[in-house]
Amino acid sequence: MVDALIVPVRKVAQRLKASSSKATLCMMRGATVWGYGFLSVTIINLASLLGLVLTPLIKKSYFPKILTYFVGLAIGTLFSNAVFQLIPEAFGFNPKIDNYVEKAVAVFGGFYLLFFVERTLKMLLKTYGQNDHTHFGNDDFGPQEKTHQPKTLPAINGVTCYANPAVTEPNGHLHFDSVSVISLQDGKRESSSCTCLKGPKLSEIGTIAWMITLSDALHNFIDGLAIGASCTLSLLQGLSTSIAILCEEFPHELGDFVILLNAGMSTRQALLFNFLSACSCYVGLAFGILVGNNFAPNIIFALAGGMFLYISLADMFPEMNDMLREKITGRKKDFTFFMIQNAGMLTGFTAILLITLYAGEIELE
Repeated sequence: MVDALIVPVRKVAQRLKASSSKATLCMMRGATVWGYGFLSVTIINLASLLGLVLTPLIKKSYFPKILTYFVGLAIGTLFSNAVFQLIPEAFGFNPKIDNYVEKAVAVFGGFYLLFFVERTLKMLLKTYGQNDHTHFGNDDFGPQEKTHQPKTLPAINGVTCYANPAVTEPNGHLHFDSVSVISLQDGKRESSSCTCLKGPKLSEIGTIAWMITLSDALHNFIDGLAIGASCTLSLLQGLSTSIAILCEEFPHELGDFVILLNAGMSTRQALLFNFLSACSCYVGLAFGILVGNNFAPNIIFALAGGMFLYISLADMFPEMNDMLREKITGRKKDFTFFMIQNAGMLTGFTAILLITLYAGEIELE
């Protein structure tokens, strides 16, 4: 009689213990996801402060090589993360079951093959003079020294900026070269630098600065969504996405920092607004984790995959080509920068490929 009463009680106790253990594990995993997510976003946001640290290096002769490598690295990681992880995950593919990795490698291979052939042909078809200077025979490498007249830039705070055409990109963006500034107020002409404006009123700052800040905030929000949703799937997936975003943020935030300075902000203002826009990544992270825990995060992976492809191919890839076109004047330098571009892209590709292949063997839980 007593045993008949004890057995049901034991079963109930065991069920309560099992459910309690499961709830504890869920809470621990949830805390781990939030912890890793906030750590990843914090490290990425530190990239927004690199502008101040690296500004003195902009004038160094080796800086274009460093920037070229990081742009190539960003292209490789973003493109690879999209085709190896985000887009397949959006369709519900498993790399161990569906064996899609080889096909994803072929996708990257097709992109890289055309890039390699195109750049090689352009280097071979370019002719160089006796002093190893380039003589351009097509529009892609248009002459840079037809005129030495300065190019007028949009007025900033009543100040008109003039830039040497040789350092101005075809899309209107400036390389990290000095920009002459001539004040037209009261008929005075004073030479100064766009980056030397100290603490102007917010109403006097160029509109481009606010457009950059708002677009960056939206961009970082989507980045946070991707990291949050990836972390809920697996911590390794979150790590892979974070690496891709970090590699992209380094050259991206540095370029934004220079644009904000040229728009009339002081150094402190540029750092502040650059960092504030980066903090929207935390909001995106929270939404990504909540959505990933309560709903299927596939739509977020699809959105992030498309965004990564656009940033890498439509934004950063032309930027890398512009850097090569504007900065290189000799065959040897052409080849050096081409090798740096290859090294950056292949490094990013290899890193994401290894993470994808060994996802089952690496445990971060």
